[in-house]
Amino acid sequence: MKLFKFLSLFITLISIAVCARAEGVLQDVLSNGVLKVGTTGDWNPMTMKDPATNGYAGYDIDVMKELAKDLDVKLEFIPTDWKTLVSGVTSGKYHMTGSASISPARAKAAGYSNSYFSLATVPLTLKKNANKFTDWADLDKSSVTVAATLGTTQEKQVKQFFPNAQYKIVEAPARDFQEVLAGRADAHITSNVEAYKLVSKYPEMMIVPVSAPRAPTPIAMLLPQGDQVWINYVNTWIALKTERGFFAELGRKWQLSN
Repeated sequence: MKLFKFLSLFITLISIAVCARAEGVLQDVLSNGVLKVGTTGDWNPMTMKDPATNGYAGYDIDVMKELAKDLDVKLEFIPTDWKTLVSGVTSGKYHMTGSASISPARAKAAGYSNSYFSLATVPLTLKKNANKFTDWADLDKSSVTVAATLGTTQEKQVKQFFPNAQYKIVEAPARDFQEVLAGRADAHITSNVEAYKLVSKYPEMMIVPVSAPRAPTPIAMLLPQGDQVWINYVNTWIALKTERGFFAELGRKWQLSN
């Protein structure tokens, strides 16, 4: 049964590739031999840019390398930031993005692949504030400043979660957690995945021991909304790689759990 499923998915991939030669992103990728991917390089462990080499590493980066290998094309990463992530897809600056949380606002302008991972949101603060912040309600006060990065899902969430707090919105390449480290904000929120990486890297930080994370959210790749051939190809590729254990193995490599 599994062999039949693999063969069916593989045949679907080939069929989509043949049809794509008529038009669309897949044709452009195959004709020019290059897959262009927008990535921010600032989301540990998904995408991290090394300023010394301008190279990228992370879960997303490995996913895109595998996709380019299976397409038999070269891979080019296009630097972007969170506020222009969607517009880079819609303008054709790149063919797709790495992981992005699925949101109705983004879905109005761009398409999404099927999801292959899920996140949830947690708040972080400095350890010296451990007695001050013990749950979500402690952060929702006018005396508290919560930081967020412009254009991210977290920018919207801080206003939803903490309507009574003050906000410190920073623009990339600055990051919200840096405001907490510098003492310009009391807390920030991020995915549970990045949170564990941050507290490991910065021992002065801690995850606020909230009763439960908020906003469980699937993540997926952003794609041109009107190109169903390209969307179908990517979704079929995700299904095939999921069946073969690729995403599970990659999650173990980057110490992610789902």
